[in-house]
Amino acid sequence: MKLLAFIFALTLGLLAKPQTIVFAAGCFWGVEKHFENLPGVIDAQSGYAGGNYPDPTYHKVLSYRYDTPKGIVNYAESVKVTYDDAKISTEDLIKSFWELHDPTQKDRQGNDRGNNYRSAIFYTTPEQKVIALQTKAEYQKLLSKAGYGKIVTEIRPLKKFYPAEAFHQDYLKKNPSGYCPNHATGVKFPAKAKAKVQNTKAITPLEGKEILVIDAENCPYCKAFKKKVASGYHGTIPLRFAREEQIRGFKLKTPVIGTPTIYFIQNGKEVAAHTGYLSPKEFYKALGAFKLGENSEAYDIAFKRGTEPRFCKKYALFKNTGDGVFVDKLSGDILFDTRDRFNSHSGWLSFYRAQPGAVVERPDNSYGMHRTEVIAKTSGAHLGHVFDDAPGGRRRFCINANVLEFVPRSELPRRERESSSKSTAKTEER
Repeated sequence: MKLLAFIFALTLGLLAKPQTIVFAAGCFWGVEKHFENLPGVIDAQSGYAGGNYPDPTYHKVLSYRYDTPKGIVNYAESVKVTYDDAKISTEDLIKSFWELHDPTQKDRQGNDRGNNYRSAIFYTTPEQKVIALQTKAEYQKLLSKAGYGKIVTEIRPLKKFYPAEAFHQDYLKKNPSGYCPNHATGVKFPAKAKAKVQNTKAITPLEGKEILVIDAENCPYCKAFKKKVASGYHGTIPLRFAREEQIRGFKLKTPVIGTPTIYFIQNGKEVAAHTGYLSPKEFYKALGAFKLGENSEAYDIAFKRGTEPRFCKKYALFKNTGDGVFVDKLSGDILFDTRDRFNSHSGWLSFYRAQPGAVVERPDNSYGMHRTEVIAKTSGAHLGHVFDDAPGGRRRFCINANVLEFVPRSELPRRERESSSKSTAKTEER
């Protein structure tokens, strides 16, 4: 739609002729995504450039990446960028290319190895060539100062660009469970470095456990993680977002090769990490292993549908608490209220009801029985079962205490305290 709108405006004589340049900086999926998000870029298309045989295909390009036949020059996975130089200058566009990847790596970017992943600029105008060479010289000085080697980027005129198969176009948009590749050196041109100063507040370790998420500007998977996971998280372990250049004093083993990178940390030291988007289900399972321990009774209940023994220690602790609520041990959601608790003499915590919208019920026909399983809506943790055998023909939510945490009502935020009270009052009226 963006490209069609530009073409329409062009036919009306409202815009100048667009410029085109082709970049190669590793796997074209991430490169395409990067340039599509730059203001002034009209279109970014994945394809192949820089080779000398006809009609390249993805399969053929991959087959030549290590063993290239004599006389054959393989193609680089490339992205053709069409841009409006009135909105983004050629210089800014090419500088963005240098900062996007590591131009000192020959025939690879990160773990992607082969001559098809080489770094290259294929220019279409004399001005682009001059700017490419000038910015290369500037960036080489910055890289050398930072301890990097020589730039190995090809800079030559574009002979022909072959669009890649439809499968590869907008690949990261069509596959949201991936991650945004990050092969950048972190070395910036001076003008952009000054713009970053305002957002470089240092992020240092907290005591105890925490979750640190490294995100990046214009990363769709970071935005999806914030919206679908982080926005609904209210657990006791702090969750923080930071840019890679902000973090200080952490002992991290896993490099940031893409965003989001999610670290589970204890006292500043990495315990576990994951690169790429995690769905809510995947996140809470990883959090369960971190907070509960994979060999713990609570983890077995939450993610393996286990059951704690009758009259267990946690049950004994929770059956006579003061006024308050029981929350999901992982997400922090309020699940049950002490005002709905009763003694069923079963040996498990029992409630007449769950908080509205906090749990999901589904049939459970395991072990030859027909029951209704109760699951925490946000975390997906197994909580127990619900039966229709409570006094007065009411329901009995039979819940494992080990997957809950108790919070006195006085410690709840005012809004949650009032919401819980109103929900309970409505049930009593019915």
